Amino acid sequence: MRVVGIEGTAWCASAAVFDTERDRVRIESDAYEPESGGIHPREAAEHMREAIPAVIETALEDAEGPIDAVAFARGPGIGPCLRIVGSAARALAQGLDVPLVGVNHMVAHLEIGRHRSGFESPVCLNASGANAHVLGYHNGRYRVLGETMDTGVGNALDKFTRHVGWSHPGGPKVEDHAKRGEYVPFPYVVKGMDFSFSGIMSAAKDAYDDGTPVEDVCRGLEETVFGMLTEVAERALSLTGRDELVLGGGVGQNARLRGMLAAMCEQRGAGFYAPEPRFLRDNAGMIAVLGAKMYRAGDTLDVAESAIDPDYRPDEVAVTWRDDAEDVLLGGSGGDLRGAEAIVEADETRVTKTRRPKGYRHDALDARLRRERTTGEARLLSEARRVGVPTPVLSDVDVPESTLRMERVGDTDLRDALNEARIAAVAEHLAAIHDAGFVHGDPTTRNARVTRSVTRDERAGAEATHGQRASRDGRAERVHLIDFGLGYYTDDVEDYAMDLRVFEGSIRGTASDPEPLVAAAEAAYREAGDPDVVARLREVEERGRYR
Repeated sequence: MRVVGIEGTAWCASAAVFDTERDRVRIESDAYEPESGGIHPREAAEHMREAIPAVIETALEDAEGPIDAVAFARGPGIGPCLRIVGSAARALAQGLDVPLVGVNHMVAHLEIGRHRSGFESPVCLNASGANAHVLGYHNGRYRVLGETMDTGVGNALDKFTRHVGWSHPGGPKVEDHAKRGEYVPFPYVVKGMDFSFSGIMSAAKDAYDDGTPVEDVCRGLEETVFGMLTEVAERALSLTGRDELVLGGGVGQNARLRGMLAAMCEQRGAGFYAPEPRFLRDNAGMIAVLGAKMYRAGDTLDVAESAIDPDYRPDEVAVTWRDDAEDVLLGGSGGDLRGAEAIVEADETRVTKTRRPKGYRHDALDARLRRERTTGEARLLSEARRVGVPTPVLSDVDVPESTLRMERVGDTDLRDALNEARIAAVAEHLAAIHDAGFVHGDPTTRNARVTRSVTRDERAGAEATHGQRASRDGRAERVHLIDFGLGYYTDDVEDYAMDLRVFEGSIRGTASDPEPLVAAAEAAYREAGDPDVVARLREVEERGRYR
């Protein structure tokens, strides 16, 4: 079988032919390079209009047999460019009298990595110009487990390089200069499994304007931005219980980012795969490979249904080409006490949590984060207990060793014991700590622990405590919050909304039927906390900042 792929979501006009019998992909590309500044949509569309026919013609010359289907990138991307690609794909499919397949560009980044690595069900970090997110497969869709809250990672780096006066694309120039630079610190912004780049870029511009050598700024940017992406990827592996990671997107060509991810996976005992550069940058090869899988599954389009979608999210795609047997519930058994940040040693009553050095991070950055998170967690665990939220009782804090010793709480992770009552209990806990002026920072379903029964004395003494509920079999139970390492003090309603967003995102990533649970969380939060937080959460979601 041979499938043509056509890509043109932004700056690169590309066509490819995928021969499934030989597992051979021939790619022909023509990239738009602006004379100055970033990508100009009108100029990019003009380039696409001129280049698409030529790259298609060249790719077809190497087809070595009849074409069975035509696949094209429907989105996400720049609208004028996508429309040109869509029109070309429709015309080609009609001219060849073959089916038409519409592909999500970001899912294609994931699938080319899965295809070439042989991994069964990996987590995927997509790091491209306009996007940055972590995906995991669950119940017939790729779920967004974490994403940027403002701009894509490549675009963020481009904003700095335009400030310096460098031409597009800026990423390779940052990489080149960083090799000669010394690390300088910048803000490090991770909120659960989401992240933000805007403050980092502002700080980088200020540092450059204040006379910091550009090589040092570039080194600091790489260590900070790529450290954040690697940490979030590890958090996704921890949440889902997976042990395979693939990288996608043009920024994935950066050697420092690939090195960080490889080091993290090696330290964790996970497999890592980064496709060769031609499959990382925007290319039609990945469109053709996913198009072939979709065509084989019968997932084709009528011309009338083939409209492009500039805001086409990967979690909107029904994954028709994977076997039901591959649908592994995210989560796992819950027996693994190794989290994303720390190693936990536990017996029946006590827990020792140690934030060990992360080999992928710069030593100075790593030491700073381990120190700040250890002291912050100790403080906020006690603060949460003060406002009635069940948390472990600390017995010792060793800041130089980044170690906390505390009681062991709960019988299981919430991830492995989901129901509406327990979800509502966590939402009430979040409302309580928000009212006290701080956030948890990482309230995932792995950072809540469920105690299925308590003693009569405990029950009598805890009537007013948040989270004391009856289980389905009538026994009392308690839901504890743990791991406050990403928490901080704040009076910003958006920070509270982000806390709730992280919690809801983890529900969607781990529950078989998440929407009733999400509804239970929001209802409980409205009743126990500030309704404006839920309203702000809707605003955050509507901004589409991930795109």
